[in-house]
Amino acid sequence: MQTLVVHFKELTLTTIFMDKHKAHHYYTKFRRVRPWYFLVLAAVSGIICIFALRANNLQMAELRQAVYTADKDNKDVESSLRALREFVYGHMNTNLASGPNAVHPPIQLKYTYERLQKAKTADAGKSNSEIYTDAQNHCEETIPSGFSGRVRLDCIEAYVKEHKAATSKAIPKNLYQFDFVSPSWSPDLAGWSMMVTVVSVLLFLGVWLFQNVIRRWLRQHL
Repeated sequence: MQTLVVHFKELTLTTIFMDKHKAHHYYTKFRRVRPWYFLVLAAVSGIICIFALRANNLQMAELRQAVYTADKDNKDVESSLRALREFVYGHMNTNLASGPNAVHPPIQLKYTYERLQKAKTADAGKSNSEIYTDAQNHCEETIPSGFSGRVRLDCIEAYVKEHKAATSKAIPKNLYQFDFVSPSWSPDLAGWSMMVTVVSVLLFLGVWLFQNVIRRWLRQHL
């Protein structure tokens, strides 16, 4: 049994390190791969990643400003908002909120909301007689004269009640507030350069560590 254990240990060491001559031969070839090659690659890709992340953030800021401008000028807010949303969802470093005191949600269509609220207030300013007149006209068009007066009266009462309730109900603000969250990683220039940076650093550490381990082992056994 002891013989088998010793044989197994010898076989394991041979499998891991082969023999001294082969180990030295492979080390001679492998040491031609300089670890600093990967370190330089990591530095270059890291710089590219930083500039790409900054470009993403600047592009997001331009699209966000386009939303604010469209909102203020009463232009096509929906198209500007869609372009901003698609860009943020597809690129890193494009979160809208910035700073501890940032407004949340970060996108608020202030002017669109104020215009709607103003129009609603104008409708609410109608007198009861105006709403009643509109109700009469509406029910005369929708209910033929052959029906009983009671049916038309019910229609008028329902119309007046509905429109008074509609004008008194506040417009939900959250319908005009938006918050888009960017991904942790995106398949763009920033994302791929970040991946190259991480892989290059790992290769640098792996090659450097492996070469040092083999060098020490060879010094001990040669």
